Amino acid sequence: MTSSSKNIAVVLAGGVGERVGLGIPKQLIRIAGKPIMVHTLETINDHPRIDEVIVMMHEDSIPELEKVIDRDRLHKLSRTLPGGATRNDTTLRALDAVGADDTKVLFHDAVRPFIDDRIIDDCIDALDDYSAVDTAIVSADTIIRVDADDCIDQMPARAVLRRGQTPQAFRAGTIRAAYAKAAEDPDFAATDDCGVVFNYLPGTPIKVVEGSSENMKVTEAIDIAFADKIFQMRKKGVDADTVDLADLAGKRVVVFGGSYGIGLSIAEGFAENGAVVKTFSRSATGTDVRSRKSIRKAVDAAVAELGGIDIVVITAGVLTIAPLTTIKKRDMVKTINTNLLAPAIIAREVYPHLEASHGDLVLFTSSSYTRGRAGYSLYSATKAGVVNLTQALSEEWADSGVSVNCINPQRTATPMRTAAFGDEPADTLLTPEKVAEATARTVLSELTGQVVDVTVR
Repeated sequence: MTSSSKNIAVVLAGGVGERVGLGIPKQLIRIAGKPIMVHTLETINDHPRIDEVIVMMHEDSIPELEKVIDRDRLHKLSRTLPGGATRNDTTLRALDAVGADDTKVLFHDAVRPFIDDRIIDDCIDALDDYSAVDTAIVSADTIIRVDADDCIDQMPARAVLRRGQTPQAFRAGTIRAAYAKAAEDPDFAATDDCGVVFNYLPGTPIKVVEGSSENMKVTEAIDIAFADKIFQMRKKGVDADTVDLADLAGKRVVVFGGSYGIGLSIAEGFAENGAVVKTFSRSATGTDVRSRKSIRKAVDAAVAELGGIDIVVITAGVLTIAPLTTIKKRDMVKTINTNLLAPAIIAREVYPHLEASHGDLVLFTSSSYTRGRAGYSLYSATKAGVVNLTQALSEEWADSGVSVNCINPQRTATPMRTAAFGDEPADTLLTPEKVAEATARTVLSELTGQVVDVTVR
């Protein structure tokens, strides 16, 4: 077989989301700021060897998809077609759309957003020598077969078992021939397309390429939490090659908490790259981030001076180390109001201006957000709250073109940390300048709804 044929990806989006339980088609549920299937489509669209993308979707859901996709961004998406009553009916409709028999067709589940370039390459390459390809991974669990009484009937050797994923890839002529044979069987039923080839073209070898444990299918409610965490781990940093800090030139930036530490470094770093920066803090400008009146005054002043706002960064925060049973009431209130209530107040006040500029909001968390720590109970709780606020706002503001992300720096050499922990070895700490650079790269990226980790090494 030749490798010069057209490569078409068919994204199957027929699920209704009943098991997820959120009342909308599961492929349209937002994770990391975008509907699940938009993540999937962007990865496939951006693969250099994919020539065309076709979406097969329940007819009632197509208008909803059209509302959330950017046709310019997904320039390879040629058609969005209504699917059939079953997976097999949908495949047949897709085959009517893909053209010549030598076309390489990759069928992929819309709710597997973590497909990667390597898997796509392996499927396309395998179709040079085989006419049917499946994607699968080794099972970490023992697989058993049970009888009618739910007793173990067989325990196949795990070494020869695989867990099927997608893409499933075919030469179009092969899968067409398999379905033509299947149509002659009155008892025909299949749950995937490789099964149709296996059962109705038994002489056809089906090559298996290695999938990925991350290439999960979002089916149950818990899968959403897993998927969100994978996105956080995958996008924990911003590649230095993907953005140019010179693009900060002319950006109108407001920093809350900009008098020292990370906030000061952000203000200075952004200004060095051409941004126009306005900073507010209690010590320098008398701004109380816990007060709506004070925040509104600061925002009005910034808009009057800058003519608008493109980027808002909130670094203001407090850290009091004490067990919950002994912490003073005023410190409890101060921690909650400064670390969590203040970002919410600021977000409300700056939203109209960020909406007008399609701008960026950047919040700050700490590594303690993943697990509460003794002595840091309220601090950890507020930082977890900031992460959830980030994720929620990224969804609420997505249609307005506002990006919302959260920076998660490791231990950083700031006055607040020194006051809490004393002097520490310099090589174990981030510099505020490194955190500032990561913040700049984040606002210049396409990320939204992400926790961006900044690590010492």
